[in-house]
Amino acid sequence: MGSKQKQTHIGRKVHFERKLEGRLSFLLKKGIESPMVNRDTLVKKLQAHIRAVNARLEAIAAIERKTEELAKIKAEKESAIAKAEKSVKGKKVKEVPEEGKVKKKKPEKTVPPAKEQEGGKVERAKEVSEEGKEKKKKKIKEEPGEPAQSSAQVKEDK
Repeated sequence: MGSKQKQTHIGRKVHFERKLEGRLSFLLKKGIESPMVNRDTLVKKLQAHIRAVNARLEAIAAIERKTEELAKIKAEKESAIAKAEKSVKGKKVKEVPEEGKVKKKKPEKTVPPAKEQEGGKVERAKEVSEEGKEKKKKKIKEEPGEPAQSSAQVKEDK
């Protein structure tokens, strides 16, 4: 952005200073004295613009100083790392390769133990093959007022 560049702000500052000089010369030609010049609204406005631009320029300078400091710190770290690598290479230390993470195997699912029901009977879970599922017929509960459906009609509904 142009408003964040140093050259833009310097140009604005020069512009406002020229306008201020023009206004002051105009007021002097009119014969207005120094204390009254400071009360002029245009003079106050131009001086405020100049102060604002100076503040922005100071902020930009602070950012530039901070950037330079960070660049110096980064360069020092890189040189320290390079020196450390040279000293390690001179000692010929064996590097141990890192092994990849080993995946843990999930335990196999087991059939749950027998469950006891209210009647004291024990029912065990059984695995039924695909053929057995197809052969097994479902019983349909008949509700009063509704006609009974045949097993062929139930299969078609699915």
